This record gives sequence, structure tokens and C-alpha cells, in this order.
Amino acid sequence: MTVESVRAFFAAHAPDVEILETEASSATVDMAAAAHNVLPAQIAKTLSLKVKDRTFLVVTSGTARLNNRKIKDALGGKPRMLAADEVVALTGHPVGGVCPFGLATPLTVYCDVSLKAFTEVVPAAGSTNSALRIAPDRMAELTKAQWVDVCE
Repeated sequence: MTVESVRAFFAAHAPDVEILETEASSATVDMAAAAHNVLPAQIAKTLSLKVKDRTFLVVTSGTARLNNRKIKDALGGKPRMLAADEVVALTGHPVGGVCPFGLATPLTVYCDVSLKAFTEVVPAAGSTNSALRIAPDRMAELTKAQWVDVCE
């Protein structure tokens, strides 16, 4: 999977979106912000979570922190982060490159309202040195994401 599956996703659904690959790693929010010359909050981090028997992705602003009470209210229970091997198996992307595009397994995607503070965000693109620039509403539309308020 990785960046190739993300490329295939955009070739099929939004060929105008360009995948940006950097020499430097963009595996963390701070590294990605530096690599793409944006604020850390503009990085769209994708979290792989499980509530009861439901596994899903939540995309938030890079500096936002999950609020367990809000997640419990919005998504029906206490969230558990997936282990790295579970993340790779379900998404097809390595930790540090997880994004809601080109997934190995169809997963429900939620976008936190923290992303709406920006006209453009920078999510990963399937590897630890790839990303793309996209409007939050367009990202939600392309991934059929539901908007939620689950962060502090």
C-alpha cells in the first residue's frame, strides 16, 4: 500500500491533488510542519482508534488533543489507540504516514472540527516523507468523513 495506494486514490478521485515527497522525514507533527513550512496545527494527523468493536480513523489538527468525554459522547465509548502493527494491517500505511486515503481496509473516517480553523491542511500521504495540501472540507468530502467535535 503506502504512497502508491494514495497516488491511486487521487488518480481516481482527485487527479489535481499533488503528493509532495520530501527528503526529510515528516513522521511527527513538528517534523511535518518544518518539512512543509506550515504551522504544526495545520498538520492533519490521522489517529487509528477502536471503540468497543468499531475501528475507525479520526483526523484532527496537529496540535489538538482528544477529549475522552467528547469521544465517548460522539462515538459511543472510550477510545483505544491501535498498536503499530494493527495500524499497518488495517490502513496499509506505516505509523507516521497514516492518512485517510488509499486504505487497505475500508474504515469510517471522522474529521474533527479543529481542522476547520484552516483553509488548507497537510495530511500525510502513506509514507513518513509524503504529504499533500488540501482544504479540510474537500478532504472530508473525498473520504466521506463525518465532522465531529472530539478534541479539547
